[in-house]
Amino acid sequence: MRVSDMFILFLAVLAITKPSEGKVEIERVQFFNLPNCYRLSNGKVEVIATTDIGPRIIGYRLEGSENILAELGPDAVVKTELGDWHPWGGHRLWHAPESMPRSYVPDNSPIKAELVGEDAIRLIQPTETATGIQKEILVRLAPEGTCVSLVHKLTNKGLWAVELAPWALTIMRGGGTTIIPQEPYIPHEEKLLPARPMVLWHYTDLTDPRWTFLKKYICLRTDEKLNHPQKIGVLNKQGWAAYLRNDLLFVKRIPFVEGATYPDMGCNCETYTAGTFMEIESLGPMTRLDPGGSVEHTEQWFLFDGVKADITDASLDKVIKPLLEELK
Repeated sequence: MRVSDMFILFLAVLAITKPSEGKVEIERVQFFNLPNCYRLSNGKVEVIATTDIGPRIIGYRLEGSENILAELGPDAVVKTELGDWHPWGGHRLWHAPESMPRSYVPDNSPIKAELVGEDAIRLIQPTETATGIQKEILVRLAPEGTCVSLVHKLTNKGLWAVELAPWALTIMRGGGTTIIPQEPYIPHEEKLLPARPMVLWHYTDLTDPRWTFLKKYICLRTDEKLNHPQKIGVLNKQGWAAYLRNDLLFVKRIPFVEGATYPDMGCNCETYTAGTFMEIESLGPMTRLDPGGSVEHTEQWFLFDGVKADITDASLDKVIKPLLEELK
């Protein structure tokens, strides 16, 4: 075969295997040593969910690029009286407020998946025996761009009412910085009441070098040499949080409901780090679920490449603000 013919054949194979932007393709794949996964791709970005465990989303990346989500493997483990819970990396659904062992019910068993239309998949976990709660995540990929919509659902399959809040946690690949917006500055003479809560945990140390508190942003970076944890929670009325790693920016859109009661002293957005581990978390309002009742909580994800910014107000304003405007 001539070299020119081989090149034409190579292009033809690419045309078959890589979806063109404007259409979502869903296929079964093996990913991260998990054999039963679904890959949703639109030619620009791909999101990967597994049915071997979960519900878990284990991959989110630009085509041909590195996974922005962490890949931790089965060796990472939390021992509980209900069994071994594995963080795995990626994205999961919990119910708040946090409690041991309720929050750490193992999700190591296969789950059900349903295709929804041509652009979405629903992940359905069997009801948790210990809590009576069933978890679902609907994953929908936009036909163009990088937007992934995640609808998290908790259903009370038990015999009595429960109070809880949906809690969506995303473990990011280490080596980056979480960015949470501050509330806009208003002079004292114009506004006397507080802007929002900022909540600290007993192990939070605001003098830790991983924190950077700017006038407009709260930033927390990973550091492989510092394994002790740090965490903060806020009422995020601006509706977004981000993670900057090298020149790749992950943006999570977070809902805010005016007047709602949020867990953890009023937080709908939290971030946690220990070593290279980093989580960006969103929480829905506290809800009373009667038997058979459900509550939903929605996030949207976006990826931007070629993003170069310093951790300063001026640099983040210049780089991130125009990208957020694109999402409106």
